[in-house]
This record gives sequence, C-alpha cells and structure tokens, in this order.
Amino acid sequence: MGQPKRKQSKQRSRKRRGANRFSGPELARDPATGNLFSPHHINPETGMYRGRQVIEIKD
Repeated sequence: MGQPKRKQSKQRSRKRRGANRFSGPELARDPATGNLFSPHHINPETGMYRGRQVIEIKD
C-alpha cells in the first residue's frame, strides 16, 4: 500500500473532521399539547405513546 510523501497538516485534518459536526437532537411535536419530545419514546409530560396512554402521570 502506498505511503504519503508529506505529513498531512493539522489544519487539513481539522477541516475534514469539522464537516461532521454533531447536530442537535431531532424532536417531535405532540399534536394534542404542542410540547416537544423525542420521537419513538413515551411523551414524559402526558404519558402517551402512539395515541395510547402507556403510563399514568401523577400530578
């Protein structure tokens, strides 16, 4: 396998890695209340998942 002729600079490596920055989490909006929660998870404020009451929320 071929070998590089010159050392790759730190700036060049960081430019490449900088393109893959982390993004914020994707959030879903509850159609009934309008609050945000993680998709494919139980809504922690209402206890609903896919239109069904899964857990009871104590006030």
